Amino acid sequence: MTENTQSQPRDIVIRAINVKRYYGSGETVTKALDGVTLDVYRGEYLSIMGPSGSGKTTLFNMIGGIDAPSSGMVFIDEIDVAQLDSYELAWMRCHKIGYIFQTYNILPVLTALENVMLPMIFAGLTEDEAREKAAGILERVGLGNRIFHRPYELSGGQQQRVAVARAIANNPVIILADEPTANLDVKTGREMIELLCQLKEEDNVTVISATHDMKMLDVSDRILWIRDGKIDRIESRKNLNIRVGGIGEDIH
Repeated sequence: MTENTQSQPRDIVIRAINVKRYYGSGETVTKALDGVTLDVYRGEYLSIMGPSGSGKTTLFNMIGGIDAPSSGMVFIDEIDVAQLDSYELAWMRCHKIGYIFQTYNILPVLTALENVMLPMIFAGLTEDEAREKAAGILERVGLGNRIFHRPYELSGGQQQRVAVARAIANNPVIILADEPTANLDVKTGREMIELLCQLKEEDNVTVISATHDMKMLDVSDRILWIRDGKIDRIESRKNLNIRVGGIGEDIH
């Protein structure tokens, strides 16, 4: 494993220690994760890459508290996620983590504004407070003139922006983006990457992206390569042995 973290901030927001996730038993056991140890720093952009079935989605789910490890520990802001009860885990997901899903997962019966208001109301804001804050966030992500539109009235890129706005609604410290450019055309995908970078730079948010999109390598602080449930290597962007063009360029 190769890693250069000298230029990385040392404030650790996520720590995984010997995390394993097994499915089945005996000869049919599947080792989705097989002993992953990882520190993720506050304010960094980490891309998780690997072939299908490598374990990257499982690791993504461990970090987000979506699934529990078979053994090992995951800490978020020094809190052992496995020790949380269902209420505490829901609170952490609501306040600490913002999710951006590949298929957007925004509610079709609600407007863009209502979709972004929802997690704020769950977090305890009044309807008026949530409405004002949601409108400001949608303006920030370039949808100020689409706040009353429902998903079927929006393009794929606009729906993904609603998903981003919803993810940052409660000022999370971590954004988990699962293949955020997979369903977008090249131009819109570039815009989405730029938006995630903006959030990282302006809000000091930690962005973790499970991706196959090579364009994301050029904006990542580190890239984690995973294979067969194990970390193959972790590399700083400047140490990569491949050349990736900028956001507006081709891959070489």
